Amino acid sequence: MVGPRLLPLTLALATLAAAGLRLSGLALWLGLALVPAAAAAAFVAASHVLEGRPARLQAVTSGLALAFAVLGSASRENAPAGASVPALATYALVAVLLFYAVPAVAWVLEPVRVPRRTGRGERRRRPVEAEAELSRAA
Repeated sequence: MVGPRLLPLTLALATLAAAGLRLSGLALWLGLALVPAAAAAAFVAASHVLEGRPARLQAVTSGLALAFAVLGSASRENAPAGASVPALATYALVAVLLFYAVPAVAWVLEPVRVPRRTGRGERRRRPVEAEAELSRAA
């Protein structure tokens, strides 16, 4: 489920880059655009959980990323004109990036499941072979 989470992740990175380059106006608008994109990603993840798909981690991290995106955007908006960017805005953007990275890290660290064999030396019979043996036995 990379699609809905890619736009807010890209906007968060662009906002952080614009803030690092001291382009406060651009960073403000990118941060404001981040909020609806993060909300959309959170709603999509929540709908996947309601459908019964295993997306609980994505729903929780998307919701937390949305909360921190709103916090960062609000703190950036309320900064006095000409003042430096509040540290809270930068920390909130870093938290957004971390919350979007958690499901990817969990996916990488997930153990690989190896399919078990049916027997030691036996091979699995196809349904056609099993049906032929049953017809011969009758």
